[in-house]
Amino acid sequence: MSSSRRPYLIGITGGSASGKTHFLNSLRSIFSESEVCIISQDNYYKTAFEHKRDENGHINFDLPDCVDLHQFAIDIAKLGRGEKVEREEYLFQHYDKKGKMLEFNPAPIIICEGLFIFYEPEIFEQFHLKIFINADEEIALNRRLVRDVAERNIEEDFVLYQWKHHVLPSYRQFLLPFMAKADLIINNNVHFGHSLGVLSDHLRKHLQEADSVRPY
Repeated sequence: MSSSRRPYLIGITGGSASGKTHFLNSLRSIFSESEVCIISQDNYYKTAFEHKRDENGHINFDLPDCVDLHQFAIDIAKLGRGEKVEREEYLFQHYDKKGKMLEFNPAPIIICEGLFIFYEPEIFEQFHLKIFINADEEIALNRRLVRDVAERNIEEDFVLYQWKHHVLPSYRQFLLPFMAKADLIINNNVHFGHSLGVLSDHLRKHLQEADSVRPY
């Protein structure tokens, strides 16, 4: 990376179906890959045999232990030093198969997203800006039902089972306590258009400042 300034690291978290993916895709449509690099905790899930199962034998993916948070912290630090990161894509529907290799290139702004990135101090302490995307539990559940039943072909009863036994307990233990530590809380019950505009303006200003110190 040619700029003499270190990248601006942003952490974005929020509960399941809070709208993180939609928000990040909206940011991607505004900024180029040379301006913003987005890296997700989703590609750091451990292999299936390492996951814990609940009392009914179902894998609980909503636990910090399911994710290699230490390696995620290492890779974020590498991007912060201007180094490239490669990571194999994690296939949620086919987690027993190998995904393609993903390449994350350093940029003036690095955005990291995931459920447990605030819970892990090794990751949390690297962020210059911390964002929490929030949605009412009932709204988030309805969104998850639509997503998992319609798009992922998961039985509705099992979606509700996961929500009650995995998703909500994890959210309340590992995410919700950290909302108070966020620099910016984005309420996404209806839309996030205004918040997206505020953040985009902030990032554009940072890019302009970074460009002003770029050596030529």
